[in-house]
Amino acid sequence: MPQLTALTISITVLAFIDTYLTATILPLPVWVTFVGWASFFACGGGTAGLVKSVVSNWIGVVIASCSLLVIAAAPGSPFVAALAVGIGSGAMIVVSGVPFLRYPPAIVFGFASLVSTVFGTGHRVTEISPNHPTLIAALAMLVGAGFGLASEWLANALTTKPQVTSQTT
Repeated sequence: MPQLTALTISITVLAFIDTYLTATILPLPVWVTFVGWASFFACGGGTAGLVKSVVSNWIGVVIASCSLLVIAAAPGSPFVAALAVGIGSGAMIVVSGVPFLRYPPAIVFGFASLVSTVFGTGHRVTEISPNHPTLIAALAMLVGAGFGLASEWLANALTTKPQVTSQTT
């Protein structure tokens, strides 16, 4: 079948599975798994894209965690919040200077995913629990990238390959 059709089927089936799992037995924010999935494709796909995406996402999650910890230390201060986010944003660009991490949006995806996890789940970065948003966001980004790789593999398996014929002269 054509590649677009194969990818459509692959993503449709796996998006159903991802959404069902995160709504039932895998307590991860589905929006973060989808961001991780998109990041996988944005980083080029394949095994290299998977690694680049996850590492970049996780760096963004760590930078966001640090920014949120600073904000938590000075609750109610818009200046401190703006300063922490500004410094965190600069840090994302600095680390994107590492050749392997030359896709800053994937780092930003991780940063934004942690912040959305904090607000979406109600768990704070200052709590010590298995529901710590840093752990949840990092795991969700990994799961999303895994779904990205699976959707790529399934689409490739479903795609019609051109027939190679041998010609004799």
